[in-house]
Amino acid sequence: MAEKVLVTGGAGYIGSHCVLELVAAGYVPVVIDNFRNAIRGEGGLPESLRRVQGLAGREILFEELDVLDEAALRGLFGKHRFSAVMHFAGLKAVGESVQKPLEYYKVNLTGTIRLLEVMNAHGVRNIVFSSSATVYGDPTYLPLDEKHPVGGCTNPYGKSKYFIEEMIRDLCKAEKGWNAVLLRYFNPIGAHESGDIGEDPQGIPNNLMPYVAQVAVGRREFLSVFGNDYDTVDGTGVRDYIHIVDLAKGHIAALKKLKENCGCKIYNLGTGTGYSVLQMVKAMEKASGREIKYKIVARREGDVATCYADPGLAAQELGWKAAFGLNKMCEDLWRWQMQNPMGFSKN
Repeated sequence: MAEKVLVTGGAGYIGSHCVLELVAAGYVPVVIDNFRNAIRGEGGLPESLRRVQGLAGREILFEELDVLDEAALRGLFGKHRFSAVMHFAGLKAVGESVQKPLEYYKVNLTGTIRLLEVMNAHGVRNIVFSSSATVYGDPTYLPLDEKHPVGGCTNPYGKSKYFIEEMIRDLCKAEKGWNAVLLRYFNPIGAHESGDIGEDPQGIPNNLMPYVAQVAVGRREFLSVFGNDYDTVDGTGVRDYIHIVDLAKGHIAALKKLKENCGCKIYNLGTGTGYSVLQMVKAMEKASGREIKYKIVARREGDVATCYADPGLAAQELGWKAAFGLNKMCEDLWRWQMQNPMGFSKN
């Protein structure tokens, strides 16, 4: 019988792409989401998952549920036998986390503790956790491998990811039978090649590429580039961008790793190549055939000059490697943006 995998926050950008890959790999995903960052579609289903159903050709099991609601979580675990959990649910805007630290700690930390307690009570002891390269803080060397020191985070969002990693590591150490794969994402961009699902930030995008795409499609006037005096190829910040579908496939590889009773493992999900802000703007101009206006403004507090992954350990132990390059990332992002100029809202 096909294994059931609980996907928390599965209506979001990364979660929805992972749900599609789970179905393709023969799993039965059960999705929970509280609509904090998702658009409601027909029949009470998040619009992202309604479209995933169309792409997958089958129904996706969904419940509107908040991970802070312990009673509802217990009810859910009483209804389904899960082989593993993929945990995406959480707040994720760096700037907002600085303004609302308590809310970030409450949702991200308390929500994860409740989830882990309910998992433990029901004998579900396999988890893939959605972590972030922000746990590395300011890089002391590059490329960043998994042995790089962590915890020197510059904002509550990054700290919450670091604290959750530590909680899961301690749990795996204390209780035999627990297996966890902590995936440290670099910068996921792009969209499913159908253009049906993609990143749909509510309000002003916090991340570079959705903003660039919105400038290209005419939703925003210009891009603000924060600083052009870094020690990089053109003075703008350099990051490791990874195609969302490559990232989603990394989660399937992580699920397989849990089968080995692996204890607690940590992997970077990145390409190992860094691109500057202006290189990304040029790549998007090429994909869209449109000029993307930008203005150089002051540096943003907390930004580092350069950050990119050493993805070697994931290749070695998970058998996973990013397959898609920059052109494909931008082409797929542009297709999503063109087909859905207003995101999942009614266009």
